[in-house]
Amino acid sequence: MKQAKEALEYDKLKTEFFANISHELRTPINIIYSSIQLLNMYMENNQLSGNASKVKGYLDIMKQNCGRTIRLVNNLIDTTKMDTNFYNLNLQNHDIVKIIEDITLSTAEYIQDKGIDIIFDTDIEEKIVACDADKIERIMLNLLSNAVKFTEKSGKINVSLQAKKKHIKVCVKDNGIGIQDDKIDLIFERFGQVDRSLVRSHEGSGIGLCLVKSFVEMHGGEITVKSKYGHGSEFIVKLPTKVIEEEKPQEKCEELSKKTNGNFNNHIERVNIEFSDIYL
Repeated sequence: MKQAKEALEYDKLKTEFFANISHELRTPINIIYSSIQLLNMYMENNQLSGNASKVKGYLDIMKQNCGRTIRLVNNLIDTTKMDTNFYNLNLQNHDIVKIIEDITLSTAEYIQDKGIDIIFDTDIEEKIVACDADKIERIMLNLLSNAVKFTEKSGKINVSLQAKKKHIKVCVKDNGIGIQDDKIDLIFERFGQVDRSLVRSHEGSGIGLCLVKSFVEMHGGEITVKSKYGHGSEFIVKLPTKVIEEEKPQEKCEELSKKTNGNFNNHIERVNIEFSDIYL
């Protein structure tokens, strides 16, 4: 009886999830299509040069909604890979302090444009650990975009990093709306959302935090959340301080050079995609 009830609840969550996914895909595609129609109208009437600012606005809207679609598709692909055990980490030794600081600072302008303060604080300058830099960035971007969505103007987001004996502790804390006690258990579930309605006030497929949890656990870490409704939330990530055998110095220098080149632009593009469902 209990298993049957759980199966029914799971099917219900899946139905709601796919309804939301359809909504999340349909919305940006409709916006892109409408923008193309307007641009086509200007072109047919030879009005492109006379409406340069409007044309630029429509192109920006199209780019932003392409970002929303890419973000959703990437999340769905990653989720499918994990379901089929086809997902592997690219573990290398990195300065995790620099990774987290760089990606946090790359979001500062976006967050401040929303009238929200962001503060980064660390008690160490450098810590080399074995991690997948791409996945660490995905973790941080998702947690930061989540904090922005649920923090009002004049709010504050704090990102802190502490070195413990066997792990690195990363906290993303906001003073936003928080999470109700009976909803906290839902936020890391594959098909769960705090607000499941199609008219919810914040965009999102509901699979971002599920992926974050998976990425953290693949690193051998854990993620927890503390929240008080009306007072904000704090997501706490703990990652083990393990290292792998170093590559040869010459290989390390060549690899570092490749990664450093264009790194800033890569961060900006990642932020544009991850935050694409916020800045509407």
